[in-house]
Amino acid sequence: MFKPKYLATVLGCLLAGNSYAQVNSQSSMNIQPDPQNPNGYLVLKSDLQAAEQSKTADPMYAIWSQALETRSNAVVEAILPGLASNPDNVKRVERVFPQSEWDFLTQMAAPEYTYTRFLRAIGKFPAFCGEYTDGRDSDAICKKSIVTAFAHFSQETGGHIAKDNTWDNPLALEEWQQALVHVREMGWSEGQEGYTTGCGQNDWQNARWPCAAGQGYFGRGAKQLSYHFNYGAFSEVMYDGDATVLLNNPGLVADSWLNLASAIWFFLTPQAPKPAMLHVIDRTWTPSQRELDAGIGYGFGTTINVINGGIECGEQNKNKGQPVNRIRYWEGLAEHYQIPIEADEANTCWQQTPYGSLNLNGATDVLYTNWDGNWKYYADRPEGYSFECELVGFQTAYSALVPGDYEKCVTNFYGSHASWPEVKVVDKLDPTDPGTGPGGNAWDANKVYNSGDQVTFNGATYEAKWWSQGNEPTGGDPWKLISGEPVPPVVTDPTPVDPPVVEPPVTEPPVVVDPSEFITWVPGASQVSNGDKVTYNSKCFVAKNGPGTWETPTQSNWFWDEISCQ
Repeated sequence: MFKPKYLATVLGCLLAGNSYAQVNSQSSMNIQPDPQNPNGYLVLKSDLQAAEQSKTADPMYAIWSQALETRSNAVVEAILPGLASNPDNVKRVERVFPQSEWDFLTQMAAPEYTYTRFLRAIGKFPAFCGEYTDGRDSDAICKKSIVTAFAHFSQETGGHIAKDNTWDNPLALEEWQQALVHVREMGWSEGQEGYTTGCGQNDWQNARWPCAAGQGYFGRGAKQLSYHFNYGAFSEVMYDGDATVLLNNPGLVADSWLNLASAIWFFLTPQAPKPAMLHVIDRTWTPSQRELDAGIGYGFGTTINVINGGIECGEQNKNKGQPVNRIRYWEGLAEHYQIPIEADEANTCWQQTPYGSLNLNGATDVLYTNWDGNWKYYADRPEGYSFECELVGFQTAYSALVPGDYEKCVTNFYGSHASWPEVKVVDKLDPTDPGTGPGGNAWDANKVYNSGDQVTFNGATYEAKWWSQGNEPTGGDPWKLISGEPVPPVVTDPTPVDPPVVEPPVTEPPVVVDPSEFITWVPGASQVSNGDKVTYNSKCFVAKNGPGTWETPTQSNWFWDEISCQ
C-alpha cells in the first residue's frame, strides 16, 4: 500500500566535520575489468547490496525509511473531511484537531490554505499522526505535532500583528492565531524568475535537479520551500521519483495541497546528524553524548535548531526577534491546547550549540544519511580504489534512504566524485580461470587474478593474496609461494660483460621538519584533510582536493602538491 520514498537533501551543507567518523569493516568485493571499456571495471550487484546493508544495519535507518513512506496521489486527492474512507492517520487528525480548531488558528490565513488540503498533506505521509504500538499515546503525539507545526507556521508565514493593533487586527487575534498568512514569499509572484543561484552550473545538483528556464524558486507554502534542489527533492517524493514536475511547475507548491505537504515532508525528514522533528517530539530519537554536551536534548528548542539553528540558536541569539517570537508562539499554543511540557524539555535553544557549529568528529553514536565515495586505500583492489561508498555528514547527491542511491554512488551516476573509477554494476561475473598448481594454468600477464587464484611460473606454484594483473609471481606481494622451487630463467647470452662502473650513492641528509606542522605519511593508513602537510621519502607535500586517505604523495599530483620542507 505504501511506498518507501526519497529522503530530502535539504538546503545547505549540514556538517562536514565528521565525514569519516563511522568506519565500516572491509567487505568482500568481486571486481573485474570491463571487456567493453578498457578504462572500466565490473562490480557484482550482490556485493554492493551486502555492503549497503552492512552500513545501514542500525535500526534507525528502518525507522527513518518508514517515516518517509507515502501514499499514492490518487488516494490522497480522494481525501475529504468526514469521509469513512479516509486513511487512519487522517481520521486521527480529524478527531484531535477538527475543522473548528483549524478555523480558530487560520482566521488570517491565505485562501490557498484549507482544512481539506491540510488533511491531504497529512494523508500523503502515514507516519504523521500514525499509530504507535509500543505504549506511546498516539493521539497526544499527534496533537503535539500539529501544535508544534503551527508554532513554526506562525513564525514562517504569520501576520505578526500585535493584538492591540485594532486597525490591522480588528479581531484582536493572538499572534499564534495568525499562521499561514503568506503562500508566496513577500515581494514575489508567479512568472518571476528568482532564487536561481547555482542553476545551470556543471555540478551534481544540476545533473539531478536541473532548473527549468523562466521559473522562479522563491519561497512558497507553509515552510516557504526555496531553491531548485529543494523543489527537485520534494518533487521526487511527491511524484514517484520525478524531480522535473515541480522544477517545471514550482507554483504547485503554492496553489495545491503541496503548500502544506512541503511542511509535513520537512517535519518528517532527518537532516542527519539533525534528527527529524517528529522524532524529537515522539522521542524516537536519542541524542548522542556530544549533542547532550552541546545542550541539545528534547523539547521545542531543538526543533528550532533543526529548522534554523545557525541563525536562531546559541547564546548570541538569546534575545533575537526570530527565536523569541517562535518560542512565544509555541508557549501560547501549548498553553491553549494544554500540551504538557516534560521536565527534560526546553522551549528555548539559546543554550544549544547550533548544529552547523557542532563538531561531531570522532563521535561513534551519530548516524548519517548521505553517501559519498570511500576514498580509503585498498591494496587488494584495482588501483587501490575501494569501489564502495560510505556515510557522511554533509549533503551529497546520494541518500541512504533512497532505494538505488547506493549503486548510483558507486557508479558515480551524477559525476560527483572527481577521478573515481568507471564502474558498471552487473548481476553476475564471468568466472576467472584460476591455475590449480603444476597441472593448472601458467601465469599470464594479461589476465586478472583475484585473491586465492593459483598459477604456475618458472616451475613453482603461487597463490594471489589479492587482486592482481601484470604482477609477475616472484614470491613477493601480491603473490605467495605455495609449492615447488622457482627455476631461474635460462640465460641466453653467456658472453661475459664487464660490470658497469657504479658511482657511490649520494646520501641525502634526512629531512628535518617541525612535527607539529608535518605528519609522517604512512601509505594505506594515514588520513588527512585539505591543507594538512606530510613528509614522505624525504620530501614534503600538502593535501588538496578532498577529505580522507588519498594516494601516496609521490603518485598523485591531483591530491598533493610538493612543497618546501622549511
